[in-house]
Amino acid sequence: MLPPRPNGLPPSLFLASSSDARASTDNQDPRMNSDQHRESPAESASSRDTWPVIDAATQVKLENQKAEDGYYEHSVIHRPASANKVSLLDIAREQVDIISEKMYLLPNEYLEELKGRVRGMLEGNGGPQQRDEFLFLQRLVQSRSDLTAKSLIKAHKVQLEILVAINSGIQFFLHQSMNLSQSVLIEVFVYKRCRNIACQSQLPAEDCHCEICTNRKGFCSLCMCVICNKFDFEVNTCRWIGCDSCAHWTHTDCAIRDKEIGPGPSTVNGLGSAEMQFRCRACNRTSELFGWVKDVFQQCAPTWNGESLIRELTIVSKIFRMSENTRGRQLFWKSEELIEKLKGGVAETTACRIILTFLQELEIDSSKSYEAGNNGRMIPPQEACNRIAAVVQEAMQTMDIVADEKMRMLKRARQALETCDHELEEKVKEVAELKLERQRKRLQIDELEGIARLKEAEADMFQLKADEARREADRLQRIALAKSGKSEEDYASSYLKQRLSEAEAEKQFLFEKIKLQDQSSRSSQGNDIGDTSQELYCKIQEILKSV
Repeated sequence: MLPPRPNGLPPSLFLASSSDARASTDNQDPRMNSDQHRESPAESASSRDTWPVIDAATQVKLENQKAEDGYYEHSVIHRPASANKVSLLDIAREQVDIISEKMYLLPNEYLEELKGRVRGMLEGNGGPQQRDEFLFLQRLVQSRSDLTAKSLIKAHKVQLEILVAINSGIQFFLHQSMNLSQSVLIEVFVYKRCRNIACQSQLPAEDCHCEICTNRKGFCSLCMCVICNKFDFEVNTCRWIGCDSCAHWTHTDCAIRDKEIGPGPSTVNGLGSAEMQFRCRACNRTSELFGWVKDVFQQCAPTWNGESLIRELTIVSKIFRMSENTRGRQLFWKSEELIEKLKGGVAETTACRIILTFLQELEIDSSKSYEAGNNGRMIPPQEACNRIAAVVQEAMQTMDIVADEKMRMLKRARQALETCDHELEEKVKEVAELKLERQRKRLQIDELEGIARLKEAEADMFQLKADEARREADRLQRIALAKSGKSEEDYASSYLKQRLSEAEAEKQFLFEKIKLQDQSSRSSQGNDIGDTSQELYCKIQEILKSV
């Protein structure tokens, strides 16, 4: 058996497996495992951590798909989308490029609201109706043939996240803290990458070409159960059984439920007693469980608390409940006894020490029993040859397993090295591009500084010319003022001279006129008229004097 499931998976993530949701739809891929929709009576760890779970009533409702489609469509669009907005129903059924163009025009707040609605559906807080709405959306998405890697490249990032979350049933793809690239989301959607956020291995994992990894869509042998197709984050536990031949993992509850754990012929003591064995569904090889339980407890039990120890002892009790050999029955009884003691208040350190000592004693007793059986009788040559052949075959199988594991480790190391080399080349290119960009920026800065200096010199030159123009304007203004004053004086003088000459001419004219009148009137008129002429003559002289 493989050692306990290794640590390294974050146990705090809340994920929802899509295997149950896919099993509920009529569009389930025929290559998917036919057993994955059956639930364990005890519920495996992944079953408890996943949603939605299809009950009988929901299965009956989903059978009448045509009638339900209209109802669920009405339910899903209970928040009607305006002309410039999109709904979850639009994302699930409309063309990718059309919805993408609309979503690029929407504000980030509305896109976050869409993601929040899908998260609410996956959390299951809305009851059966919201779960049925989600299953309807999932059926729409999984029935579309146009959602390919080529078409999804055109999708908006939020649109792609919602499609992946609806298709896989995992709400963690919608969390803001998880910023996956668009290429990774597309690979998850088309089942080329594991949907487990903590794994994200390329599928098929480690290039496994077994029937399950080849034919089961979206299955990852590194983190998913071969039977139920689910994953969880349980580590260092008996809840997962690893096959030492093909390295596939199985839930212990699933193996017990499907009778993959049961009594089989002993390959250890050679006495013919049946012991509990696990048969791997991936490779159909069997492995004994007692040594595996002992190894798990020796490696992990000291780190368990009381609750974990009770849970692990319960699993051991369920495994060996139907055991037919002595040590299996003793281990079953001891597990039941320690469970009662732990519930009664016994310290977990004491119970851990008791179970480890008991397992060691059972191992020693089995060895003694084997030696006593061999000493009591002669081994026939054929049986001796068979035992030797069995030992050699087991050694060859172990060597093959080790070789395969080394090859896988070498391949992973080579892939990691190639990835590092590729990243290094990309970083070198990025550094070269940054240097070129820095040099271009420096040249631009120098050019701009030269232009700035030139403009500053031009500004100084223009300022100097402006100062000279201002001084020249002041000088011309003073000259103009001086010339203007002299012109005014000349004009006034010429104007007065002209007026004076005009007054003299008028005076002469009036004088001659008066003289003529005086002569003409002197003969015809008397003294009165003479007085009047004299008076008129005096007035004219006063006027001329005033001028």
